[in-house]
Amino acid sequence: MATVYLVRHGQASFGKANYDQLSPTGWEQGRVLGRWLADKVTPAAIFGGNQERHRETVEAIATGFGTRLPDMQVAPGFNEFDHTSVLTCYRPEWRDREIMARDLAAFPKPARAFQEAFVQAVRRWASGEHDHDYEETWPDFKARVLKAFDDMIEYADGGDVLVATSGGPISVICQHLLALDDRRALGLNEVIANTSVSRVLYSGPRCSLSVFNNYSHLEAEDPALVTFR
Repeated sequence: MATVYLVRHGQASFGKANYDQLSPTGWEQGRVLGRWLADKVTPAAIFGGNQERHRETVEAIATGFGTRLPDMQVAPGFNEFDHTSVLTCYRPEWRDREIMARDLAAFPKPARAFQEAFVQAVRRWASGEHDHDYEETWPDFKARVLKAFDDMIEYADGGDVLVATSGGPISVICQHLLALDDRRALGLNEVIANTSVSRVLYSGPRCSLSVFNNYSHLEAEDPALVTFR
């Protein structure tokens, strides 16, 4: 059987003008993963969404890997959902970043307050009760992720593949493989670490999840590198 290595991108630049870029920690997480993969994996192909943090994660992995990797093939189906839209449909006033910053600053732990609001926003999106508010509904998101996954499996034709993506697509793929309900799938999304590796074994159309959310490579080098947002 061959393996698909689903990699969540390195830490992005939360709170910066361009969230989609990796933070310095994100770059180091990618390099650490590359070193860890170097003597374990020889990917026949690399896929990723067309978001900057996906491309930069592959670049960081390649730096740590040390030898040339295949060029990343862009598959927009592996993009994350529009987190800004999901959040502001839940809290419309947060379209103004200054208001969001002011509201969060009122909490003793602003990052935790943001995460709690974001979890509620995602649950609202996935509930199906407000689909008219969203350009991409939860069912639409799942359908395009799974199509990208199926297309990638067909293209790989039995070779090992590395996919740089985000927590949302990884949780959708795991939901599909494990036949989980939406509530459990959203729970998975909340705990996927940056540059963690989830492994899917496949042979033809048969696929099974063998590892979920492994970030031991970070713990081995520097536990402070373990981040979830």
